Amino acid sequence: MKTCFLFPGQGAQYPGMAKDFFETSKAVRQLFELASEAAKIDIKKLLFDSDEETLKQTQNTQIALSVAESAAALSAREHGIVPSGFAGFSVGEWPALAEAGILSSFDMFRLVSERGRLMDEAGRNSGGSTMSAVLFLSSDKVEQAIAEAGLKNVWVANYNSPVQCVISGTEIDVAAAEEKLKAAGAKRVVRLKVSGAFHSPIMNSAKEAFAALLDDITFSDPRTAVYSNVTGARILSGRQARELASAQIISPVKWVAEEGAIAADGFDRCVETGPGSVLSGLWKASGSTIPCFAGGTLDSIASISL
Repeated sequence: MKTCFLFPGQGAQYPGMAKDFFETSKAVRQLFELASEAAKIDIKKLLFDSDEETLKQTQNTQIALSVAESAAALSAREHGIVPSGFAGFSVGEWPALAEAGILSSFDMFRLVSERGRLMDEAGRNSGGSTMSAVLFLSSDKVEQAIAEAGLKNVWVANYNSPVQCVISGTEIDVAAAEEKLKAAGAKRVVRLKVSGAFHSPIMNSAKEAFAALLDDITFSDPRTAVYSNVTGARILSGRQARELASAQIISPVKWVAEEGAIAADGFDRCVETGPGSVLSGLWKASGSTIPCFAGGTLDSIASISL
């Protein structure tokens, strides 16, 4: 059965995630040690002893998720679920790159730690920026409403499903956009608890600083299929992966396009190898006939048939 692993992004985290994997797998415990060395922090303490507010801090969230998701993927393999492809949402794309053989796990953890720090810093230095989820309104209508309102500092950051997207920008323009989008027919517009306007030009300082860190990192050609947030299509080479790695910070997440590319490549199922079920929900919302299973806990992985 051709299986694609999906790795979620920020918002999926919770205290204690991946503890069941840690307690039952020696390989996962070794993975935690590797991540702690790469990120220069105690990963076990971060995941198991932190409260919700600590994990919500971007510099903590991103490295914590990358470890939890890598642990879930490792556990799934140990249970006989063999992946043929990978995709991740925002920071979730980084475990996907490592699983596909583009990056070593050590380099991936080190880069994710820096990515979180730089994005958090860019958000705090932005002078006030934020994000909002727009529900039950097509992205075309969202883009049209923003353009007609003449709002220059708000952008679509995430294309989540045919009727859900996320906007990103300055607090002033996002607030104005929220009212315009409600008037345009959005059933709900929900302000997100984030530290900045991710996946927008407001993150450009983080993008530039992060790009400089990639010079000495080896990006290999992918061993298996892996998909890009920036293009919505397969990543074809290590060189392309390097170029996309920093661009992803300021580019919108084209998740709807990625789902289409995965389906077109003939996968029989997807497994969300990470906390929560956000991506499973988005997959169902897309109307795809390909099943998507949650696989963020030991019990959920054990329930997936081989």
